[in-house]
Amino acid sequence: QVHLVESGGGLVRPGGSLRLSCTAIGSFFGQYTMGWYRQAPGKERELVATITSSDTTKYADSVKGRFAISRDSAKNAVKLQMNNLAPEDTAVYYCTLLTTPLRNYWGQGTQVTVSS
Repeated sequence: QVHLVESGGGLVRPGGSLRLSCTAIGSFFGQYTMGWYRQAPGKERELVATITSSDTTKYADSVKGRFAISRDSAKNAVKLQMNNLAPEDTAVYYCTLLTTPLRNYWGQGTQVTVSS
């Protein structure tokens, strides 16, 4: 069993920055993908950014150029640096881990609020 522990998030003004962190606690082996999804009130959960164990990254068009995802393989951790935040980035952000063999884990979510 793997547990995802998230940190970061909070309230920030438009144009500000935040960093989210997620650590996977537990054993897993082989190729994997870690990343972040978000869900705003009344909307479906959507991909924000992911990174694979071979460092291939993927970003939603809405965050390209503003967000950067990175990983620490030694710690089974991933970070999401979010810059130039806008009110439409307000959502609950969920860490996710997809392992091989195929199992999908989710964190409990952390609130990000962008407001003046």
